[in-house]
Amino acid sequence: MTRGTTPQRDRPPLTRRRVLEAAVELADAGGLETLSMRKLGEAVGVEAMSLYNHVANKEDLLDGMVDLVFAEVDLPEPGREWRQAMRERAVSMRDVLSRHRWAIGLMESRSAPGSATLRHHDAVLGCLRQGGFSLTLTAHAVSVLDSYIYGFALQEKALPFESPEETAELAAAILSGTGAGEYPYLTEIATSHVMRPGYSYADEFTFGLDLILDGLQRAAS
Repeated sequence: MTRGTTPQRDRPPLTRRRVLEAAVELADAGGLETLSMRKLGEAVGVEAMSLYNHVANKEDLLDGMVDLVFAEVDLPEPGREWRQAMRERAVSMRDVLSRHRWAIGLMESRSAPGSATLRHHDAVLGCLRQGGFSLTLTAHAVSVLDSYIYGFALQEKALPFESPEETAELAAAILSGTGAGEYPYLTEIATSHVMRPGYSYADEFTFGLDLILDGLQRAAS
């Protein structure tokens, strides 16, 4: 038994689901680059080679991890009005990606998607088609919505602040290094928008999302 493992009699049976959930927890904590089969084996209390009874290889592991993330996203309910359903799904997707930032670049990259991934995409397509969208407009809608959701999540991940307080502090620090009147429009938006009490960059997401939904509604009418 290696150091850090749990005695066999005290461990629940190892399953693919348990392996995948442990992998997601490790990636959430330290990023995908810190995930290794050795660390994953330690997390579930087995030798790394035992993991291959449940995942074929690293790609299969990533496929399963992404599928777990997709399973967390709220799906459109059958018969739901398309605009509200797409808004709720987009907000849910962003919330999920904020918990699993490592997944942002992987969500649409898998060549062997799992059942939750396929169910998600089918529900989104079905909602739009049942909402009166043509096949072509459905394809356009999914493309623009997903590009916006993933793009916003990627940008949000890269920002050097997380809270409204950190946002205001960073804006103030940047402005303190500039001359009076040197960057008037940056100063204006920082002092009158970003640094105001209660500002949150996350609020920009729903504003942009509603613009897209407005455009899709016009295109579908």
